[in-house]
Amino acid sequence: MRIIVSPAKQMAVDTDSFACAGLPQFLPRAQRLLDALRALTPQARQALWRCSDKIAAENEQRLRTADLRRSLTPALLAYQGIQYRTMAPGVFTDSQLAYVQRHLRILSGFYGLLRPLDGVAPYRLEMQAKLTVDGAKDLYAFWGGQIADALFAETDTVLDLASKEYSRCVAPYRPAGARIVECRFVEDVGGRLAEKGTYCKMARGEMVRYLAETDARTAEQARGFDRLGYRFASEQSDAGCYVFVRDPNGPPMRRP
Repeated sequence: MRIIVSPAKQMAVDTDSFACAGLPQFLPRAQRLLDALRALTPQARQALWRCSDKIAAENEQRLRTADLRRSLTPALLAYQGIQYRTMAPGVFTDSQLAYVQRHLRILSGFYGLLRPLDGVAPYRLEMQAKLTVDGAKDLYAFWGGQIADALFAETDTVLDLASKEYSRCVAPYRPAGARIVECRFVEDVGGRLAEKGTYCKMARGEMVRYLAETDARTAEQARGFDRLGYRFASEQSDAGCYVFVRDPNGPPMRRP
């Protein structure tokens, strides 16, 4: 089994906590994207990034100094979004860290597919970005089925904890006989099951931690997840989608 998650926009540099175990497998493709970004004007890059002047200035500096082979941060520590803060990889035990290195894969518009201990440099490039490279109209076209091919070369079962934006680069290319199990984290809002963005991100990070702590080897074991007030809802679930419903009277959700 492999578990897929989305990256995060917010990134940090941490070359001290633990060492990188290798380089991303699609590094030449990432270098091509870096070259394409550098070829744009600052105004075009900011439009592509869809960010404030302050964030654009920070990423302009990163772009000027980016080296994809030196002074790198393990991917699991580089991403600083809610999902990753909830996961808290900095306090994983050695066995939990080994678990995620084997089972967890991070989807990236820039790097393609990452193992947790792959060394990365800070970047800003979402999968939905309309960056034209080598005749491809956007990043979905640029990556095509390469990410899915690499992922399914490792396993025939994928537990999907990624957002729709990122799942889209895997699901259409699933080979015959392979299985994708989506996890949805919802709560009852006026009789309708709805996802709440921040809570979903927290639940995805907590699910990764749960799977690592329980050394889960099958997608079915994810159904035991019972943290942050969520419980597996068998009546709303099927073989391709596990639904977890949060009890509104459960423990309060505090943003990490």
